[in-house]
Amino acid sequence: MNLREQTHELRSPLRPGDPPRQPFEAGSSQAAFHDLRDRLHTQLLGRIDLEVMGAMKSERLREELGILVEQLLLESGAALNAQERRRMVLDIQDEVMGLGPLEPLLADPTVADILVNGPYQVFVERRGRLELTDVVFSDADHLMKIIDKIVSRIGRRVDESSPMVDARLQDGSRVNAIIPPLALDGPLLSIRRFAVVPLTMEDLIGKRSLTPTLAQLLSAMVKGKMNILISGGTGTGKTTLLNVLSASIPLHERIVTIEDAAELQLQQPHVVRLETRPPNIEGKGEVSQRALVINSLRMRPDRVVLGEVRGAEVLDMLQAMNTGHEGSMATVHANSPRDALTRLENMATYGGATIPQDAMRQQISSAIHAVIQIARLNDGRRKLVSLQEITGMEGDVITMQEIYRFTQTGMAADGTVQGHFRATGVRPKFMDRLKTYGLSVPDATFDPTLIYE
Repeated sequence: MNLREQTHELRSPLRPGDPPRQPFEAGSSQAAFHDLRDRLHTQLLGRIDLEVMGAMKSERLREELGILVEQLLLESGAALNAQERRRMVLDIQDEVMGLGPLEPLLADPTVADILVNGPYQVFVERRGRLELTDVVFSDADHLMKIIDKIVSRIGRRVDESSPMVDARLQDGSRVNAIIPPLALDGPLLSIRRFAVVPLTMEDLIGKRSLTPTLAQLLSAMVKGKMNILISGGTGTGKTTLLNVLSASIPLHERIVTIEDAAELQLQQPHVVRLETRPPNIEGKGEVSQRALVINSLRMRPDRVVLGEVRGAEVLDMLQAMNTGHEGSMATVHANSPRDALTRLENMATYGGATIPQDAMRQQISSAIHAVIQIARLNDGRRKLVSLQEITGMEGDVITMQEIYRFTQTGMAADGTVQGHFRATGVRPKFMDRLKTYGLSVPDATFDPTLIYE
């Protein structure tokens, strides 16, 4: 049985209570088009059998919806040309089956972020640059319906009593929504896209985010079970790099990942994924990252991978790195490797820890072997700008030495950042560690005379 068999009323005149027919002239305003679309969508929802719709495969459902919308258009008497009819059918299909006006953007692989600033302004990020799109919603209520559809799928809610929410789409993309009264100009929606096909080290080399020799060194560091901290600002690609580095973890190891919103796409066969849970509407049921880190140590992990260190869980992460879980990795928001270590030190106090400052720094210096700093340049490209080794303590100061760096030298006429990668000439102390794991890195890796544009 199909939708048309369940909705034979579509072939009959409009029922009492239906909106009156209003002709739509081709070339009319966008508002008139949206008004017609909303009326047809309302009629469609009132006449279809939701149980039948839910049982149908997506391809069949899309086909049936298209036929029903065509029938509704005939009944409405709207004068649309072929292009407008096609657009009307697609819009209503997207509205019923997906996220309405956002569906074309979600289907575009070049879109990295979708930023909705109210119902009439939608920006996207392509190739590191923000662009204004022609996508609009009918009104604030239309946008709210889309937000509700997103958050309800994972058991969340957003309303005046809880006007902020974090969620994710089915493909793992991160979603943040904030509505009035906190958002003054209407509901706001931000979607951080999730790559369907994860990037590889070769992709980063091709994008010139790092060099082949640096990639070889990083891979050896992961295989050599070094504890690595990835530092960078918002949108610099920390999680992407973490995912790329994790590909070098041997297949026989058991990995536990802990994230606020599941993004990592590890390809190893023995991966256990954990995700935090926010409090419910009564303020209960929260499961923090710290609770998951503590629990993960009871799960016999070979490595623990944290999507991002945000608070008191830093203490448990450092203890794990110092007590047999070598090769663990995490990311942190910071603008430099030194700032990253300072942030770890500060976050330890979030949980009320009273550890002396010098003891905390000693814990950090013994747990973390290297800090990778990545940055987003003015032209939108992401690059690994510094690789630093933690060498120990001098007095009460954590000592570091830079192994590799990217130096910006100028800007091209088209706005592209110019610069080069080069080694500092310092041979890291961890090379002895890599040798014990049977890993070799060419001496040319540390040659400061070799410059990569």
